[in-house]
Amino acid sequence: MPILKSDCQSCHNDHCIIKKNRHLAQMKSFIDRKSMVQCKKGQNLIIEGAPVHGLYFVMEGKVKVAKTGLNGKEQIVRMAGNGEIIGHRGFGVGQFYQISAVSLEDTILCNFSNTEMKEMLLTIPSLTYDLMIFYAEELNRSETKVKKFAQMTVREKIIDAILYINRKFGQHKGFLNLQLSRKEIADFAGTTDEQVIRTISSLKKEGLILAAGKKIGIKNVNILSKEISEHNHFLDS
Repeated sequence: MPILKSDCQSCHNDHCIIKKNRHLAQMKSFIDRKSMVQCKKGQNLIIEGAPVHGLYFVMEGKVKVAKTGLNGKEQIVRMAGNGEIIGHRGFGVGQFYQISAVSLEDTILCNFSNTEMKEMLLTIPSLTYDLMIFYAEELNRSETKVKKFAQMTVREKIIDAILYINRKFGQHKGFLNLQLSRKEIADFAGTTDEQVIRTISSLKKEGLILAAGKKIGIKNVNILSKEISEHNHFLDS
């Protein structure tokens, strides 16, 4: 992965916790020491079981975060876009990453080493607070997802996955601004390729979505959301 140089001042991700605290005098030396890496589409930026190398922040691009389940099956646990954190499940709790991460398009990331992150968190209270809130929200989302998945039908899981992608990345020219294979949707929804293919075909026939190759578009978000409203689908990304 090639190393780049960039300053947080030129970054437009105002919700990034590093960007939010950039104005603090203590942050300058840490920002000057960060690494910038560029990944091509499909490239592994984190390998499950590999030694932890701090936290990554997505400056530009899209990443899927996954974990190996039973029989070696991949389970996509989340998607990450601009300004979001990658690798936080490994930071501070062990020496090896418990997840993998693959770029879904050409992606640029900022990286702070374990040593730098620990020093930052011990010296900058507002950054520590922002990261604590991030962990709390991630835990809440994870617990909610486990509860919902135990109650949802296959169709509802696939609809939930499509709506999640729409909330996180939006639509462009009538289609979701992230193209996933049917297998990737299945790995995220916790089902099979065949069930995804059948469900998408049914949703298309019912006029709820558009589908052309890997492209999927939502005709009416509100109507699709009503199908899973009793599960209180994810309020955010």
